[in-house]
Amino acid sequence: MKPTIKIYCRNISSYIDVEGGETLIEVASRLFGDSDFTPVCAIVNNRSEDLGFPIFMPKQVEYLDATSAVGRRTVVRSLCMLLYRAVCDILPDSNLRIEHSISHGYYCRLVDPDTQEAQNIDPETIEQLRVRMQQLVEADLPFERKERLTEDVLKRFRRQRLTAKVLLLETTRRLYTTYYTLDGIADSFYGPLVPNTGLLKVFDLLPWKDGMLLLPPDSTNPKVPATPVVQEKMYRAFTEHLRFNRIIRVSNVGELNRAVRTHQTSQLINVAEAMHDKLLGKISDQILERRRQGGGRIVLIAGPSSSGKTTTTKRLGIQLMTNLMTPKMISLDDYFIDRHLTPRDASGDYDYEHLHALDLERLNSDLRSLLDGEEINLPTYSFEFGRRIDKDRPLRLEPDEVLLIEGIHGLNPELVSGLDQGDVFKVYVSALTTLRIDNHNWISTTDNRLLRRVVRDHRYRHISALETLRRWPSVRRGEERWIFPFQENADATFNSSLIFELGVMKAYAEPLLHDVPQNDPQYAEAFRLLKLLGYFENIPVDQIPTTSLLREFLGGSSFHY
Repeated sequence: MKPTIKIYCRNISSYIDVEGGETLIEVASRLFGDSDFTPVCAIVNNRSEDLGFPIFMPKQVEYLDATSAVGRRTVVRSLCMLLYRAVCDILPDSNLRIEHSISHGYYCRLVDPDTQEAQNIDPETIEQLRVRMQQLVEADLPFERKERLTEDVLKRFRRQRLTAKVLLLETTRRLYTTYYTLDGIADSFYGPLVPNTGLLKVFDLLPWKDGMLLLPPDSTNPKVPATPVVQEKMYRAFTEHLRFNRIIRVSNVGELNRAVRTHQTSQLINVAEAMHDKLLGKISDQILERRRQGGGRIVLIAGPSSSGKTTTTKRLGIQLMTNLMTPKMISLDDYFIDRHLTPRDASGDYDYEHLHALDLERLNSDLRSLLDGEEINLPTYSFEFGRRIDKDRPLRLEPDEVLLIEGIHGLNPELVSGLDQGDVFKVYVSALTTLRIDNHNWISTTDNRLLRRVVRDHRYRHISALETLRRWPSVRRGEERWIFPFQENADATFNSSLIFELGVMKAYAEPLLHDVPQNDPQYAEAFRLLKLLGYFENIPVDQIPTTSLLREFLGGSSFHY
């Protein structure tokens, strides 16, 4: 007779009895069989698990559906394996490479399994793949989780010519490896998958650029696929860095780890930093050209949290000086309205990320005066008192000077609606991560920024990783509302990511994430980020120049913040 085990289910806020060895999906069928709630994964003792997880000891369990953040990631990973299975069926001499997320979906290419060179794909073949994916969904096939000796998994991946996965496993040197199988093929993913293909009814696969766009369920209405949006400038920024990665022969974590072990990181760092300089130099040249046309005297620099806006602004200022322009910098923070007038968010807290937390009338008036050659007195906002204070801060814009303004609303047309737009040059800054874990697992731009913020908050603001993780969803909501809709308004896009940075960040972030207690719900996110960092070899920080954008988060910068 199997032993009875008590688990605590957070969905129903009570203990339930289960038989030893029962899987989460078997328990879920009893709990939710007659409801509209369809779990796709679960949080077990504050770690994400697939529903095939067997229960042998008391656990705390929370089932999640596709509307949760963890559930959405689970669905996306599962769709990626579904597409890989379809590629194996329709195009057995090709392999799938998922480049990055963009346009509400995931940009995918077909590559030669041996050379990794991209292959062309026509709309008719993409439609064949979509139909094959739908057939696999209708067959309701299981995703089966397995754990085997890494040596045996390597043999299987070599047979499937998954060279990036092979290199990753060879460089991480783990004894055992977890992977999934679907209808006879194997794959590995950075997180759990759904239990069966029948849960993946909502998706689309469309021709896009030189490849295809895999569209998951819409985040606001999971009953329909996401709708693509125009992101031409983002695409060009991603593509430029992907070409750079291929030139330096580091496109995935396995190749980065190999570079670390063969002592090639110094050159890699120098080349990546030189790429940043070159991109900022190009932006400076664009501003100079705008100046020659009679405009571009105000440069707005915007981007999401921890994208490196501050260092980008300072380094762009240096590039402008090489073009014989003198930069002056001001902060939008000084244009905050008094605290008691600040808009509030849904929870009733002051929403400092709201556009109308700024005194737009005063901002536009001051900027018009500066453009007219007049002197203004810059306002000063006191966060201590929550209001503007009187202070003498005269400012005039001379003919050879350019005003740099950093702030999250820089791309919003309402911010400087009172100005001639020819006078304004807009720069979008974001860490558009182009390094992949392997060909089927990418590194999220959001995760890259979150790790930067965890380290920076602890170092400069004395905020724990736990508190940073708690605040992050609110930060993301603000970005979705006030930043991302305006990305394409930029005159130039600067990709602030550095291909080596997570190898450096690892030594700083891991101890902070380990401090997140297991009994806190944020442990699931900390554990996920630790798993990501676990793929990387350590890169010593002393190899990073003091002018690097990464120093904004790690310390040791030659810039004053």
